[in-house]
Amino acid sequence: MKGSWCQRICPLTALLIAISSIAFNSSQGSQAKPSQNAEESIQFFPHTFDKYPELPSPCTLEDGTEIVIAFTTEKKFTLIPVTAKKGESLGYRDNDWDKIRMLEVNAEDFPTLARTGLHSEIELDHTRRITGRSIAEITDAGRPEGSSGAGFMGAEEDIISVLKGDNRIVKKLGLTHPQLAKPLFHIWNIIRWVSYKSRNAGHTISGVDCFFYNNRKVQLISGGGRGWQNSIFNDEILGMYHIEFSSELDEEEKTFIKNKYPNLDIEQKTDLLKKLTYIHTGEMVPFYSMRYGFYEGHTDYRADPIAISFIFGLKSLNDIDKAFEGNLYRILTEPFTRETISSEGGEI
Repeated sequence: MKGSWCQRICPLTALLIAISSIAFNSSQGSQAKPSQNAEESIQFFPHTFDKYPELPSPCTLEDGTEIVIAFTTEKKFTLIPVTAKKGESLGYRDNDWDKIRMLEVNAEDFPTLARTGLHSEIELDHTRRITGRSIAEITDAGRPEGSSGAGFMGAEEDIISVLKGDNRIVKKLGLTHPQLAKPLFHIWNIIRWVSYKSRNAGHTISGVDCFFYNNRKVQLISGGGRGWQNSIFNDEILGMYHIEFSSELDEEEKTFIKNKYPNLDIEQKTDLLKKLTYIHTGEMVPFYSMRYGFYEGHTDYRADPIAISFIFGLKSLNDIDKAFEGNLYRILTEPFTRETISSEGGEI
């Protein structure tokens, strides 16, 4: 954990009593059959604890409930259920709609993605429509001033070039699109849980300062609604929230960047650090990344796979840099145009 107060990992008697019958599926967990549903037996936010629970974060219970440990603005610890469930209604907009297919992958258009978690570039080369909507329509809707002012991709990007570019990045990282979508669903479900428990849905959440994920502290900067956004695909996905989060580099990581990228000027280094450690996006992106392998193009709302893997501790900074052969600045800043994607010849 980052920060001195995060180091105090102490026994939490009340919590241990509450979860004594529940098994955690982790490398250090035991296997025991739970006596009841986790959400009925564990005290979640807004309940708080004085000490850091002796649990991994995230962790998965035997009954499938996924949990993260968070730190509140009142300097207390709390537990939040973040399970990405199939068929769960979000319940806003007066229940007129929901995102009932949270973990679905678009197998009809992308069978290889559904089977392996990664796209086939051959399939992408032959893709003319996605969910029945033409590539041209999706690209027009996704560019700036299309279906939104900022856009879902850069002015010179198109949907196929963006899908190819990010698929190559994810493959280089040794990950899959569902693996990267999961922590995004987790942070979205933190916001959902806190919002509904606070009866403050659609507004900026309050009460949670940060949460812990794979031994990293993730700062939850903002999670609030600012109006509705329609999807660029022919699907039921809608957006309402702006979500901002980040994870600071520790001293060793700062030294690594300083030594590895000495030729970057101050502006470039600032840009590199921001793109690596900070994401400003919305709740549409977890669905997009899971369903289509789409993280948005190079816009202000992009959830870059490299940043996701770093912020959530899926990969170390050293491993990320090694995967891209010391070219992190270029990889994080270069847009996915048809020309750049074609010239890479299948590589990033």
